[in-house]
Amino acid sequence: MYHTVIGAVRVLDGTGAGEFMADVALADGRIAAVAAAGALAGASTRDRIDGTDLVLAPGFIDVHTHDDTNVIRKPEMLPKLSQGVTTVVVGNCGISASPVALRGDPPDPMNLLGRQHDFVYPTFADYTHAVDAARPAVNVAALVGHTALRNNHMDRLDRSATAHEIAGMRAQLRDALEHGAIGLSTGLAYASAFDADTVEVKALAEELSAFGALYTTHLRTEFAAIIDAMQEAFDIAGHARVPVIVSHLKCAGAGNWGRSGEVLAMLDTGGKMVPVGCDCYPYSASSSTLDLKQVTSDFDIDITWCTPHPEMAGRKLADIAAAWNVSLLDAARRLQPAGAVYHGMHEDDVRRILAHRLTMIGSDGLPNDPLPHPRLWGAFPRVLGHYSRDMNLFPLAQAVHKMTGLSAARFGLAERGVIREGYHADLVLFDPATVIDRATFAAPVQPAAGIEGVWVNGTLSYRQGHALPDRAGRWLPRSGDLRAGFDAYPDSTLTHPKGISS
Repeated sequence: MYHTVIGAVRVLDGTGAGEFMADVALADGRIAAVAAAGALAGASTRDRIDGTDLVLAPGFIDVHTHDDTNVIRKPEMLPKLSQGVTTVVVGNCGISASPVALRGDPPDPMNLLGRQHDFVYPTFADYTHAVDAARPAVNVAALVGHTALRNNHMDRLDRSATAHEIAGMRAQLRDALEHGAIGLSTGLAYASAFDADTVEVKALAEELSAFGALYTTHLRTEFAAIIDAMQEAFDIAGHARVPVIVSHLKCAGAGNWGRSGEVLAMLDTGGKMVPVGCDCYPYSASSSTLDLKQVTSDFDIDITWCTPHPEMAGRKLADIAAAWNVSLLDAARRLQPAGAVYHGMHEDDVRRILAHRLTMIGSDGLPNDPLPHPRLWGAFPRVLGHYSRDMNLFPLAQAVHKMTGLSAARFGLAERGVIREGYHADLVLFDPATVIDRATFAAPVQPAAGIEGVWVNGTLSYRQGHALPDRAGRWLPRSGDLRAGFDAYPDSTLTHPKGISS
């Protein structure tokens, strides 16, 4: 007897192959059968769902999140579950909830993950046990943040680490890798890590190879010197003999608009030296803490939260500066600490990067932001609805691949990301004609349309706009040598979006 049969459904299996019609059966948390449409019409099952005109895909894998503490504090994970996400990768951009021992308030940008009392995981094992105890609605895999390690071992973060401090960081990283961490992440653009030199990062990355782990990086800059920053990332990965994933690849700042062809060519060049990948969110605006280095009049900057002046949340920095009769920079200084959305990318660059064959989808959502960037609730349906269906940027099968099979292969999520008999039953059922993001910058907390059902480890967790009470997510330790996952999809062709010159 099956637990669930989804009948006569259009299957996109996550590999990038075209769709096929099938009946799909679930049992004991796994995909028990993938049969010809109608073949399981008479099978005994507890739950039967008509898949007519709907698409069944592997559950979406959000490879770039900052859900580190939220999977424990708010295990319902509705912003992700409601858009079809069944697995989140935490610990990105050099910031992670563990291993962390704070001596005061978390340094910027670790404050994006929560307040001091939210960092209660001095060892990586403490964190993994807390995830399992919370039983979140989604699966969780984790990176270790470079900035978190620096916080643990350095008296101040505006300098490079000493040999003794690096040795302490390496020991903590090694312990985390022994307990299933995926790899090391850096956020070298942030003030808390900018003064870390390449030698420091290379020394830490040396720990990764023996475990088959990977290196992910928020580049030292995404502005004018982005090519140099990418070369630094490739040098670090090459030194450590591990794969590298460039986080939220973009051409930031008006002076960088139109450079995506050059940036992607650099990505392809790097791929000839080390295994490479990247992720991207489907919006032309970024979001983080308010960074004085990014203050400009070239594009709008929206304030999303502010500690000294909370009443300014939701207003544009330019309007605040005008009201106070001060410069943009002086207004930004007065607002800190604060959060901001930067409308600093060109749509053509976003499309070109999204369409590249190495690009996975990551939301980079900030769940603790009171006025979050809409990517927190809408990234994956936006790829399906806006970019694939409405803009015809790439076929639906390729869109699904970018958020399922490709991601599972790169991050070593064994037996996930593909609809195949015996694999874990992480699945999303959606209406390809109506799926779309509804979250906006003005009203960002809105679930997507067109997500009909979400299964996590075989448990129906979301159905037609409503979260269900059974949470079935689990901690996912690193599985195998992640270098192998970069050989799973070796095609080296570059996809050029329609209507955009190469």
